[in-house]
Amino acid sequence: MNPRRPAPQALAAALLTLLALTGCASTATSPAATSPAATSPAAPSPAAVTVDEHADHTTVRVAVGTTLTLALHSTYWSAATSSAPEVLAPTGAPSTAPSPSCRPGGGCGTVTAAFTARAAGTARLTATRTSCGEALNCPPEQRGYEVTVEVTG
Repeated sequence: MNPRRPAPQALAAALLTLLALTGCASTATSPAATSPAATSPAAPSPAAVTVDEHADHTTVRVAVGTTLTLALHSTYWSAATSSAPEVLAPTGAPSTAPSPSCRPGGGCGTVTAAFTARAAGTARLTATRTSCGEALNCPPEQRGYEVTVEVTG
C-alpha cells in the first residue's frame, strides 16, 4: 500500500462523515427504505398554478386535479371563461378586488378566477376588455387575453 494514499475504506468513511455533516446523507437505514413500497412513487398531491398577464398567448401544462388560478391585474378585464369546461372547469365565482389606493376609474386591482383540471385535453382561457384606463380605449392587441391549457392525465 502506498503511504501517501489513504485506504479506500478510509476515503469512504470520510465521505460519509462529510455528507452526514452537511445534511446530504444519512448513515441510518430504516426498514421502509428497502421495502418494495418505498420504491414506488408516492401519489402526487394536487398542484396549484397561478398565471397572469405574462402568460398571455402561451401554453400552460398541468395535470388532472390541478387548480389553475388566473389573476389579471386590472378591474377592466372580464371574468375569464374556459372553452372546454369538461377539461378545465370553473371553481366558484370569479372575484374582483379593487386596490384601495386607486383613483376612481383607474381600474386598479385584480380580476381572479379559479379552474380545476378535470380531464385530459386542451382548453383555452379567455378574457376581454375595452378600456385600458379611465376614458382610454385599449388598442386591439390589448383587448384580449388567451392562454392555452393542456391537461395531462
